[in-house]
Amino acid sequence: MDPRGVGSISVALNNTAGQLLAKLCVELDTDDPAGVLSRALGLLEMSLRARKRGERLCFINQRGEISDVVF
Repeated sequence: MDPRGVGSISVALNNTAGQLLAKLCVELDTDDPAGVLSRALGLLEMSLRARKRGERLCFINQRGEISDVVF
């Protein structure tokens, strides 16, 4: 792994994770699976950082309903 974050790495996915990644790429209309993984990992990191601070990360829909992001 490149500690500076400038190189690339290979990631092995099981069948379920691979299918989910492919589905998300289709739904997001992208051919960049690395970008989809980066966005997902960023969301996970934000959630963990909030939890460490005793806060919560939430989604609020158009009706004002709140859903916590939980891992």
